[in-house]
Amino acid sequence: MNDNDMKEEYDFTGAERGKFYVPDAEFQIPIYLESESLSFVEEIARRKGIGISVVVNDLIKAGRDLARHIQ
Repeated sequence: MNDNDMKEEYDFTGAERGKFYVPDAEFQIPIYLESESLSFVEEIARRKGIGISVVVNDLIKAGRDLARHIQ
């Protein structure tokens, strides 16, 4: 049996249901930018003295608002 193989049976006798469940948890998903886009965002962030995430979110919001107006 390899380490990656599933066992036939698992013992959950001492398990606690929902131990790690957090109903209002917010997840931060990674976003991977192309190098040219990342350079663009980094330059804006550097000039404004703010974080890259703030710039990306602002750009997305602006694009979202623009898209709403042209639909």
